[in-house]
Amino acid sequence: MEGKKIGRRLEGKVAIVTASTQGIGFGIIERFGLEGASVVVSSRKQANVEEAVEKLKSKGIDAYGIVCHVSNAQHRRNLVEKTVQKYGKIDILVCNAAANPSTDPILSTKEAVLDKLWEINVKSSILLLQDMAPHLEKGSSVIFITSIAGFQPQGSMAMYGVTKTALLGLTKALAAEMGPDTRVNAVAPGFVPTHFASFITGNSQVRESIEEKTLLNRLGTTGDMAAATAFLASDDSSYITGETLVVAGGMPSRL
Repeated sequence: MEGKKIGRRLEGKVAIVTASTQGIGFGIIERFGLEGASVVVSSRKQANVEEAVEKLKSKGIDAYGIVCHVSNAQHRRNLVEKTVQKYGKIDILVCNAAANPSTDPILSTKEAVLDKLWEINVKSSILLLQDMAPHLEKGSSVIFITSIAGFQPQGSMAMYGVTKTALLGLTKALAAEMGPDTRVNAVAPGFVPTHFASFITGNSQVRESIEEKTLLNRLGTTGDMAAATAFLASDDSSYITGETLVVAGGMPSRL
């Protein structure tokens, strides 16, 4: 992002991003902050939250950190209550927390793993929004981070992909339920070399095969995902709701 001119479209907004201490989540929250938003960093580990807040503050961003394990009901309530206590409102929520605890085929996946995938990747976002909805401002924006794997779930990411497919439907359903005061959209990243995806993008042969499947001959960056998410968070997308923006370098993306 360095060197690129970034607008200040989110001036005066308050944004929460879950799982935002590294990878795509951190890229998004940094972009929001650089665009003028007050940002609330959250993830499971206190040390990671503190480190991310310091990095953001060093760039002149108004950042506040709250530990939140999204599957913990008290943590979710705490995230909402502390944000409202500090800032008085919430304008933007990005649900980025996700887990992929198993690379087993679906029919070999243990029930406990199926439950965890559903709980973290889908259910926790619904429960967080149940707590947060009364505090969302008119004109607010909710964004789910889904995945290109949601369109074609297969291989080692099959069941993970199915939970991301569910987010495509959740985006449509909640856009209808929360409109007209709140817009609900999703971003579907392609393959981005982060710690979360290192088991795929860390292998040079796999990486090259993925690059060849894109039309731009490269993997995505956290900055690519952050730019798309900032667009959906901003008033530049004020007539867009219920949509999934695929940011995957041209990889096929039809259900």
